[in-house]
Parts: sequence; C-alpha cells; structure tokens
Amino acid sequence: MCVPFCPDVAKYEKLTKVGQGTFGEVYKARDRESGKIVALKKVRMENEKEGFPMTALREIRILQLLNHENVINLVEVCRSKAPATQYNRERGSIFLVFDFCEHDLAGLLCCEEVRFSLQEIKSIMQQLFNALFFIHGVRILNRDMKSSNILITRSGVLKLGDFGLARAMSKGQVQRYTNRVITLWYRPPELFLGERNYATPIDMWGAGCIMCEMWTRRPIMQGDSEQKQISLISNLCGSITPEVWPGVESLELYCKLQLPSDQKRRIRERLRHYVRDMHAIDLIDKLLVLDPKKRLDSDGALNHDFFWEDPMPSQSDLAHTLSKVRRSMFVMHTSTARPGGGAGVPGAGGGAVAGNTNHFHDRVF
Repeated sequence: MCVPFCPDVAKYEKLTKVGQGTFGEVYKARDRESGKIVALKKVRMENEKEGFPMTALREIRILQLLNHENVINLVEVCRSKAPATQYNRERGSIFLVFDFCEHDLAGLLCCEEVRFSLQEIKSIMQQLFNALFFIHGVRILNRDMKSSNILITRSGVLKLGDFGLARAMSKGQVQRYTNRVITLWYRPPELFLGERNYATPIDMWGAGCIMCEMWTRRPIMQGDSEQKQISLISNLCGSITPEVWPGVESLELYCKLQLPSDQKRRIRERLRHYVRDMHAIDLIDKLLVLDPKKRLDSDGALNHDFFWEDPMPSQSDLAHTLSKVRRSMFVMHTSTARPGGGAGVPGAGGGAVAGNTNHFHDRVF
C-alpha cells in the first residue's frame, strides 16, 4: 500500500461535512496553499482487518482511468495520522480528494425555486450521455446511476460522480458480476431477474429514470421491496414475457418472482401528464426498454432528435439558473440565521460527492 507516499490531508482545511456515503464521510475543504475548494471523501478503515479496502482501491484505479469533463475528477489521494485501533494500527485514515461541485441533481429537483427550462434539461441530459459514452467506451460500468450521484458545478458542468460500485468490463469474456447493485428505484429489470452477465444497458436504464425525474421531480418508480419494484416496472413498461424479451425465461429468477402477465406498456401515456416534448417522451421510451439488448445506448441517445431540434441545449442558461438558486439559498440562510452565525454551504444538494440521503418519499407512477 502506498500510504507513506500520499500527501498529508492536513494540507486541506475542512470547512464542513456535506454528506455521508456508503463508504465514508464527505467534507467540503480548502487547499491551504492555493485556496482551491475540494471535496474530501474519507475511506472507512476502522473495520478493515486485511489492509486497504478493496472497494476503495477499485474506485481509485477506475477514477485514474477516467479523464473527461463530465466525470468527477480525482485530484489526489491523501492520508492522515489517526489513533490506532486493533485493526488499523498506525495506518491512519485515507481521503480521496475530488474537485468540488456545488450541486447534486436530486437536491436541485427538491428545491422549489428550481424550474429547469427545456434547454437546461437538454444540457443536463446531453452531458450525462456524454459521460456515459466516455466511460462505456473505456469499458467501465458505473452501476450506481441515480440523481443524487449527478453533480453539477456552478458553471453548469455536469459531473458523473461516485464510482464506488463501478467495475471494468473484460473484452470478449463472460462476466459474473453481482446483481445486488444500483439503488432499488433505478435498478433495471434484468438485475431483479438474476442476470449476472450484464453490460452497459444497466446504466442506460438508470439514465432513463433520471431523465423522467427532470419533469416529475421525483423518482418515477419507488418500490419498497424487490417484488414491489419489479411490479412497478411491469405496470409502467409492460409485462415481462419471452415475446417482448426473447430469452428472459432462462434467467434464474424469472419463474421465482411474481410477474404480472397482463400489463400493457404505458410509458408514453403516463409521461404525457408531465412531458410536453414528444422527442423527450420518445427518448425516455427507448431507454426504459425491458430487453437490455434493445435498450438505446449512449451513442444512440446523443444522436436522438431530442438534442437536435429547437430549442437547443444551453449550458449558459443552466449556469444562470444555478446562480439564482445560490442567491436565493443565501438570502434564505442569512434571513433565518442567528446573529453571528456562519454562512453555511451554498447550493441545494450539499455538493461534493453524493452520499445516501434520500430526498424523496412519494411514488409518482
């Protein structure tokens, strides 16, 4: 392990805790020398008996492969000296240092002051598909698509964040991944049915769910169990049968789950209550396809008419909207703060690297 060669995290001044993820705490911090604002993601070490956590090591290795405007940037890995425990004697703590993002999409969608225009929605989704096109091109699966992991800077640049569950794909080999990944509400049907040799379509399903949220402002299918979630998928996308999904009957759990057999596909019908743009409805419909082999890929999404018909995507409009959100949040904070209180962190979602905060409670569809 290369901890002795990592810089000391003391070079950064912790400003505030902004999140708590599955694998560690997240802090907003400032580089003491340059003044740059960063996010520090603390790697859980206290219960590790075998050395550096494999999940964190895998995340670091994957992030070092990813250099793209729309993917979160790993600045460096730092260490700190900490009181030893029976498991981590003299090892201290490890921090992943990321560029700081002021917003996450889930937080923005929960903010009543935020109303995205069609141009802004197009900008967000175009950047997300650009990120997916890049990571899939270098054979990386994100495996944790959800709106709280979509980070946005103050200038309107989207960053796909949190690669703690990401995996590299081996070319030409049958994979045996776990199917216990992706937050329940964003998990594609093939994983519920026991598929372990999956690929990039799992991320595209999550992108389709996120695109729906741009209008519904809540996750569209909010099951509280795997059985409930697959039922919601069938209710929206139609019954899962060999007729619409050839070969599905060979999946391990196909005969073990209670799958509705009489459901019609209702995506277009239900989206019309929220989405006025027919190109948007068509794109979502092609992303939320039950059969992963027929699901639109990132290249197909980027070339869809949704992005090539007026109004065109506008990142400048998005940046302007976000600046108004920050001013609004600052006014709200200063008007309710006690005299002498701190300024707090601007931005609706807390920014930095997304944690596991659940912003939503009401099922939409």
